Amino acid sequence: MYRREVNERSPLRILEKSSHGGLGRGNLGVAMARAGMGKTAFLVHVALDDLMRDRKVLHVSLDSPVDHVKSWYDAVFQDLVRTTELADSAATQEVIGKNRIIQAYSLHGHGGANEFSIAKFKHSLELLGMHAQFVPDVIVIDAFDWARATRDDVAEIKTLAQRLNIEVWMSALTHRHQTGPDIPDKVPPPCDRFADLLSLVIFLQPVEQHLSVQLLKDHENEKVCDTHLVLHPEMMRLVDDRSSGPPASDLPPSAFSLLSGGAIGAEAEFGACAERYGMKEENYSFEGHPVARTRGLRLLSSEELRDGDVSLAYVSATMHRPYHQNPTLRKVLQSIWHQVNSSQEVFIVGVIQQDDTVKGGTGWAAELARHQGKPLHVYDQERRAWFSWNHGARQWQPSKPVISRTRFTGTGTRSLSEDGRAAIQDLFTQSFGTGRSGRSGLSKT
Repeated sequence: MYRREVNERSPLRILEKSSHGGLGRGNLGVAMARAGMGKTAFLVHVALDDLMRDRKVLHVSLDSPVDHVKSWYDAVFQDLVRTTELADSAATQEVIGKNRIIQAYSLHGHGGANEFSIAKFKHSLELLGMHAQFVPDVIVIDAFDWARATRDDVAEIKTLAQRLNIEVWMSALTHRHQTGPDIPDKVPPPCDRFADLLSLVIFLQPVEQHLSVQLLKDHENEKVCDTHLVLHPEMMRLVDDRSSGPPASDLPPSAFSLLSGGAIGAEAEFGACAERYGMKEENYSFEGHPVARTRGLRLLSSEELRDGDVSLAYVSATMHRPYHQNPTLRKVLQSIWHQVNSSQEVFIVGVIQQDDTVKGGTGWAAELARHQGKPLHVYDQERRAWFSWNHGARQWQPSKPVISRTRFTGTGTRSLSEDGRAAIQDLFTQSFGTGRSGRSGLSKT
């Protein structure tokens, strides 16, 4: 069921023109990016392109349940329908459902039946072939932990691709301290150890409001071409004059991630709301620092903390208040940098002061958001109202914000008032409705 209006504009097809004919059967390809840069959405685009060509796809998720993965497919497909004016969308969606199987595993469990291992995965493939007569043409493995993987693990996946004569696409999480601020010119950690086993390696890098797709490895070609491929960060569709910005409002809550610190007060309430709506949490902290939420807790190493290192003298000058050379305070500021740096929108509960800074340590989150030009919203507990920062006019303006970006920071004061708590809860209600099933107009998957 080839759909020219969709398939010919697939990022995968355009990538094929830049590479040595694309991935090809029997080969292993990897999409690398930092957290929140669209790895899952890119893999869903890869899968949809094949599904609409009547090829069978097995999607293996190691960090999300089946219904969350399916919601990504539904959202990306509906975006394709809207932007390409696909005529027979119902028939196409039926073909997609017939040709796709989604499996969810836990990458690091406690020895349970749902824990992922290469042996269990191969056994599952055998069962699908025997009992469901399902033999995939493409396998997608999302959220594989390359840092803990052994060479034997990756070699087995490569051998599986060759034996079944299929394509295998995987995602890999990178970190800024490993890749640097610029696009790397070769395969970076954690996949560099396995580069000889990989046929195609791409890197997703934020460029202004979009994502650049850079080809890092193209089979055995020494000269790798520039893809000139620019995508919207939410849906991974091509940037062109025919489409407007990414329709994040169409995505279900499960596609969103809260970046916070897990501390008592505002951060704990943001986390509780995120969990209630089925969102992911990333709570950045460090060894010895007390937290109220452990869901999605990530204790930053000394090296990772240094990524967010800032001069306390600069902080003092920027926020017009003195900061002492306190090691704990420095780590708090470093962890706040991690919350804001990879998010796309920032929400804070606190107090806006006369100099337009936000009171307390979390005021650093506001300064970072302003410096990076990100949407910034503050609920002022004294004025009992939301205010958004106008970057052009450089002033606060009354607002009624909603969560519009898939990776957002939620932080604020430890001394959360009942009005502040209600403001956070209302923010989620206004953004996603009252239930867990998603935004208005989306069905529960």
